[in-house]
Amino acid sequence: MRRRIATPLATLALALSAVLLPTADASAAPADKPQVLSNWTQTSASSYNAFFAARSNQGAWSAYGFDWSTDVCSTSPDNPFGFPFANSCIRHDFGYRNYKAAGTFNANKARLDSALYADLKRVCTAYSGAKKTSCDATAWTYYQAVDKLGYSPAVDAA
Repeated sequence: MRRRIATPLATLALALSAVLLPTADASAAPADKPQVLSNWTQTSASSYNAFFAARSNQGAWSAYGFDWSTDVCSTSPDNPFGFPFANSCIRHDFGYRNYKAAGTFNANKARLDSALYADLKRVCTAYSGAKKTSCDATAWTYYQAVDKLGYSPAVDAA
């Protein structure tokens, strides 16, 4: 008889403690969010591949609160002259949006722009001759645009 009463009382006590005790904020991002963000925004091909693996499984990263939105290559063509630059721009957008949200954009902008350029140059390795020269020149133009125009405090503050 004593066991039949003790078990429900213990269960009730555990349930009440779970409800009444303070818990960590469920919306708080994991402590390694800056490291994960950094890992996905480096100039290497492995960083690029890790980012797109994560992007294809965004639900697994939902606790981090990353902004996955993109306008791809903004007002520039996503595939200029047939060169597939869209994925490079998507990763660049991810870096810009998430470092701005973290308040550390200025410290990371140069690396993000360099990562874009490295991604674009990797696209160009698929070509040879005049086509590669044209791709490399287009990649350089895209890099120069984000380097010089990718962030305007006046525009971003508005």
